[in-house]
Amino acid sequence: MQEERYQRDKKVFEETVKKMGGEVVFASCNNSEQTQAAEVDNLLSKGIDALVIQPVNGDTATAFVKQAKRDKVKVIAYDRLIKKADLDAYITEDSVKVGALQAEAAVKFTQGKGNYVILMGQAGHSVAEARTAGIMSVLKKYPEVKIVLKQYHPGWSPKLAMETTENVLTTQKNNIQAILANNSGMAHGAVQALEEQKLTGKVFVAGADADLASIQNIVAGKQQFEVMISINDMARRAGEVAMELATGKEVQADSRVSNGLKEVATINTPVFGIDREQVEGRIVKTGFHPASAVYAKAKR
Repeated sequence: MQEERYQRDKKVFEETVKKMGGEVVFASCNNSEQTQAAEVDNLLSKGIDALVIQPVNGDTATAFVKQAKRDKVKVIAYDRLIKKADLDAYITEDSVKVGALQAEAAVKFTQGKGNYVILMGQAGHSVAEARTAGIMSVLKKYPEVKIVLKQYHPGWSPKLAMETTENVLTTQKNNIQAILANNSGMAHGAVQALEEQKLTGKVFVAGADADLASIQNIVAGKQQFEVMISINDMARRAGEVAMELATGKEVQADSRVSNGLKEVATINTPVFGIDREQVEGRIVKTGFHPASAVYAKAKR
């Protein structure tokens, strides 16, 4: 719950389930596999009908799915795929497209050349890997783009991302043209490091999730690009699918994704690129963030 976006996910998910006559028992695991294991035990002991889980580790979380299945509990992977597990559904966004949109905006800004930094999320995380794969699929077409650093960050930490950016600015003597971050929090960390060197607006920065701080940075000209995931749609569909499965109904999937064991029924959420010109239409007018918050810093 350190990320602003997941507070939104939680609120929409709970409202959706409540409207459908269900009850949500919520647990935050703070990026800890041990905590997640304990919380799964606790939730299953309460006699739940469906388990919606965003795994800290998509490999080891297979054990949680097996545990739930022994109790005849339906399992939905949320935002991150659980590998080699008997999942009933997977709610996700097009993570590869997220990275591709970032890279396309970056090469436009830098005219297809320069030193690039990729700030990745947690190692072994399906979303971090897919977003980075999307970035690489675009950048490989530009031989004058040089990736000087591509680094994982435990817990998707904004603080660690800021430190990474500070270090690479030092080693490269501020000769960085673009920083692509796997999420908004790490993009914000990069902006903080760039501010120290008076480089904001000169170095292209992209994030994903459209957290308020990043949108404010775009308005202020400190950041150039974000990818907005329709979090309201993602959380709403997760709530609907959980209730459908819990009450014995069949899920209508958009596609199927292999997790190494089976083709999992998958619900896809749309993603949109956001630059300064898109803020009003995509962020403010849709109610994703209120104008009073988006433009608060600009009015000071």
